[in-house]
Amino acid sequence: MARDWYKLADQEVAAVCAALPADLRDCLAGLSITLEPRPVPDEQSEEGDDENLLGLFVGASFAEAADDLEPLPGAIRLFVENIRDETGDNVARFRQEVRDTLLHELGHYLGLDEDGLAARGL
Repeated sequence: MARDWYKLADQEVAAVCAALPADLRDCLAGLSITLEPRPVPDEQSEEGDDENLLGLFVGASFAEAADDLEPLPGAIRLFVENIRDETGDNVARFRQEVRDTLLHELGHYLGLDEDGLAARGL
């Protein structure tokens, strides 16, 4: 029987969001989180981004949304097929990578840059 990797990813997203402190969960109210197979070529816009991109934050960060500077709402996109490739279809590693990638992208939504994320182990 084939695994439903999207269902597994969706379960991990729900678990991560449910485990966040209430004040952080409240910050996610305007944020969309989607599961997609892979990024399209024009989304590989940052230095070092390539077809192996696991997740992507786009749109307004939480602070920008509050200031209404960015017209698009924040969105996190997780690329399920790339995460599968990265984890070799190992279920435990897949779940962990979904969690890690989501937390990394949530950090971007909350305004952290790559250095700030690295300092927090994300």
